Amino acid sequence: MQISNGLIFDLNEGFVSRELYTSGSMISVSSDPDTIVDASDCYVIPGLIDLHFHGCCGEDFSDASPEGLQTMADYELANGITYICPAGMTLPEEQLIKLCQNAARHQKTALSGAELVGINLEGPFLSHAKKGAQNGEYLREPNLELLNRLQVESNHLVKLVTVAPELPGALDFIREAKGVTVSLGHTAADYDTAAAAFKAGAKQATHLYNGMIPLHHRNPGVIGAAFDCPEAKVELICDGIHIHPSTIRLTFQIYGKERVILISDTLRAAGMPDGKYTLGGQDVVVHGNRATLAENPDTLAGSATNLMDCMRTAISFGIPLADAVRAATYNPAQALGLEDRIGTLDVGKDATMILLNKNDLSIRNIIFHGAIL
Repeated sequence: MQISNGLIFDLNEGFVSRELYTSGSMISVSSDPDTIVDASDCYVIPGLIDLHFHGCCGEDFSDASPEGLQTMADYELANGITYICPAGMTLPEEQLIKLCQNAARHQKTALSGAELVGINLEGPFLSHAKKGAQNGEYLREPNLELLNRLQVESNHLVKLVTVAPELPGALDFIREAKGVTVSLGHTAADYDTAAAAFKAGAKQATHLYNGMIPLHHRNPGVIGAAFDCPEAKVELICDGIHIHPSTIRLTFQIYGKERVILISDTLRAAGMPDGKYTLGGQDVVVHGNRATLAENPDTLAGSATNLMDCMRTAISFGIPLADAVRAATYNPAQALGLEDRIGTLDVGKDATMILLNKNDLSIRNIIFHGAIL
């Protein structure tokens, strides 16, 4: 396949005018194309990667439903999110095991939809003080044995785990956790505690600003500690609800385009009308893009905006197109340890890309593993 006349995303140069070739499911140096795709008036970008979302289309990853996970994967792919790492909530151990088993089964048997590339354990190792929409009944201290059991049940799909570093045993957990990225979140940790956690091996902050103490000039908390750890990346929910546009711009400026990961944090209401839904066994009310706990309307409960729309929102806030694309593709690929396979349009990577119309960033074509959908 040959993709012609488009502006191709390049990690170092932004967007460049060049031909792009695929051979089978891979991007190639050149080919004798049997298909030519005209990308005139299009940006050609890698498929998006959402490493933190809970559900969509009335389904939730935590339900551990095979049909529900397939519905989620189909919706994500249709919206240009080609690789997914769905997130579980704070749940009883038996339900965490079920969602891990469901993900492992799906990865082996799925015939359609976005590719499942990991599991994100947002709970249960979180702080009661900053639990947000997590179910406090099932919160627990960091437990390496539980993490290892879930890794086995998931066929080692667990790629991310959120930890409140002030909890007993948290620093030892962070030092000893292998094969996962530890992210700090749902935490009341002060700067020193968060800095110690990053020094111990944490590499990410879960939905920065949300579920943590705010940035204060005498106690910058996780926000400041993440800034002072050059290896740490930070997640941003860019739905226009969770974070003010000015703060989005500030975050890209101070952390740099290399360290920001756009996430959606969607719940099952994404792609659905306003109404009442559930998240982690708790009732949620959705009006437009805003989702809140029914019993506490001041507590946000995830979002209803998919990652492609979050990326468009970031761009509308003034984030340069190439920076927003990077934050939704290459940076999450790095966080998942998959940057050698996905996240850019370099030769040898997966031939998965989205053609976006220049005028409104709507999707013209989706090419997934070398096939035009």
